[in-house]
Amino acid sequence: MSLLDFFIRNRSEVLQLTFEHLLLVLVATGAAAVVGVPVGIVLTRRTSLAKPVLAIANVLQTIPSLALFGFLIPVLGSYGIGRVPAIIALFLYSLLPIIRNTFTGINGVDPAVREAARGMGMTDWQMLTQVELPLAMNVIVAGVRVATVISIGTATIAAAIGAGGLGTYIFRGLRMNDNTLILAGAVPAALMALGADFALGWIERVLSPGTAAAAGRAKRLALATCAGLIAVVVVFSLSRGLFSSSERRVVVGSKDFTEQVILGELIAQTIEARTDLQVERRFELGGDLCHRGLLAGEIDTYVEYTGTAFTAILKHPPISDPVAVYNQVKHDYESRFNLEWLEPLGFNNTFAILVRGEDARRLNLKTISEAARYAPRWRAGFGQDFMSREDGYPGFARTYGLKFSEPPREMDLSLTYRALAGGQVDLIAGNSTDGVIDKLGLYQLEDDRRYFPPYEAAAVVRRETLERYPQLGEAINSLAGKITNEQMRKLNYAVDGEKRDVKEVVREFLAQL
Repeated sequence: MSLLDFFIRNRSEVLQLTFEHLLLVLVATGAAAVVGVPVGIVLTRRTSLAKPVLAIANVLQTIPSLALFGFLIPVLGSYGIGRVPAIIALFLYSLLPIIRNTFTGINGVDPAVREAARGMGMTDWQMLTQVELPLAMNVIVAGVRVATVISIGTATIAAAIGAGGLGTYIFRGLRMNDNTLILAGAVPAALMALGADFALGWIERVLSPGTAAAAGRAKRLALATCAGLIAVVVVFSLSRGLFSSSERRVVVGSKDFTEQVILGELIAQTIEARTDLQVERRFELGGDLCHRGLLAGEIDTYVEYTGTAFTAILKHPPISDPVAVYNQVKHDYESRFNLEWLEPLGFNNTFAILVRGEDARRLNLKTISEAARYAPRWRAGFGQDFMSREDGYPGFARTYGLKFSEPPREMDLSLTYRALAGGQVDLIAGNSTDGVIDKLGLYQLEDDRRYFPPYEAAAVVRRETLERYPQLGEAINSLAGKITNEQMRKLNYAVDGEKRDVKEVVREFLAQL
């Protein structure tokens, strides 16, 4: 499908994500301007504060965006996922150019002009509003211009915490190995950045000292900006549903890969079909945001894997007994987190050690032990999760005595598939139910030393939510044992390989049960 065809077929979703992206940028940059310009003005009157304040703003801008999102989750509690942390992060990133340009612009006013203003008997307020701000306005707008362009680019990462926006397409495209999807997010974001740069550049030129009626235009611009910000805040409040009731509503979350989105949609459609509850979907949350969101009350349920909970969250050493693992995580989640594990869905999504199919056939490889003797000549690529987990690379390498030609390349999980198929690496750790394995002609080696623990999928629900809506547990448990490994791989392939809509795929699957 061409990019144009994609835009035509998905125009309503493209418009929605573009609006969400624009809303994030306008609210964050507008708030940064409201705060940053007065702070910059104060610094021109209290110059001793300039260095420490600018240094703090500079440090804030250097914090990686995903790390900042992680810090904000426990701080914001029930608002730790979605638009609120995204706006706060963009607000912090926007402060530095606005404060610095306001400070620089006002300090750059010719001292002779200030002396003339004082000679005319102007007060400090009159000199600021009638002389300094009009003369510095083009420099201040230049700061807002830089902040806006930075925010448009950074806002794409906000999709990792469920804030929506055009980054949703980019993450989805990386996960599904789909360049059209990546471009569907990147092209509108780039056009938005170019448009903002052009528009604010024009305003900057209009307000330059010496242009006709610059002062009057500055006032009109300030009034228009205030009116625009008020309108944006109203739209944002309405879109957050602040004026609507949250009664009888449950929030279903999912991690940021295809299988999780499918399972999230499966849970959501099942709840909608079997109860009278309203469902809000917060899908494609990166890292451990689902678990954190559940603890913070931001989401009510999502599908987790027993092995992940056992080793990565509860920090137990890996074991291979699936019943023991399930019982342990169920007990620990109840006692430590007040969360309930429901019945397993039926499939086991363990780590899949993958090589290219042509290599497996040429070298007659069946097991990881057989592949280990070729490791010194191979390059490996693993996802960040696999490299850092208790049941990940360190123990895996020890168990099989693996020594690669160079340290493994750590990259996003979705990119490891591309890297393996493209010959940039020779061995990766994927997910056994990923549909892209068949699509790219990859071969899964047998874990002949049974290193990896079981990863049975099951829904985890807040006990408070289950007590409030007992029908919720019954509805989700109706899916217990209904999904085999083969069915899950087919569902993943329908989305990743055949590019079908997730809702449609899930609807067909539920109709067959």
